[in-house]
Amino acid sequence: MNYGTTEYGLELYGLSESQNEDDIKAISPNLMKYMPDYYITSNVMKQIENANSLEIGRFNCKIDDMQKQLSIDTATWGLIYWENEYGIETNLTMSYEDRRNVLNAKRKGQGTTTKEMIKNVAETFSGGEVDIIEDNSNYAFIVKFIGIKGIPKNMQLFKNMLEDIKPAHLAYSFEYSYNVWNLIEGNKLTWDNSKEKTWDKLKTY
Repeated sequence: MNYGTTEYGLELYGLSESQNEDDIKAISPNLMKYMPDYYITSNVMKQIENANSLEIGRFNCKIDDMQKQLSIDTATWGLIYWENEYGIETNLTMSYEDRRNVLNAKRKGQGTTTKEMIKNVAETFSGGEVDIIEDNSNYAFIVKFIGIKGIPKNMQLFKNMLEDIKPAHLAYSFEYSYNVWNLIEGNKLTWDNSKEKTWDKLKTY
């Protein structure tokens, strides 16, 4: 597959004119207001200027799309170039959000590995607060997810990233946060309507 801008960028992941027609019209200038008054009633001139206006709108839309590729957080088809920059294998089956998470975690994991770095990477993947508990006597640390309930999604991606940035001699483990029944009761969840949920769902309710 050719990953150049024309084939990969525009055809697979770039702008679709039919899907962005309203966006294009919204940023298309009204060229008729710059024309002499005697052209206002000319249908021919209106058609010409409308066509020119849409071309300018398409151009502006492509500029906006291109600018989005300059940031990991807004890039779409341009993610492949960011992945190449950070040495990450492109996986087109992953969502844009997941690919951005991997990239942001890789970016935050550059340089000397510290407790704060691991914390930042973990929070990027989980989307919640994380605590890193050091166990120096056993050459290990614990990644404790406290900002979200249950096991965060994309844990395998996080493990892969963790293996890449942590010192080789350190072991690690994970701790997850779950609900207890008293906490669920505090959320005004009654026994009757809790029957509709499995215990696994209740633990992360």
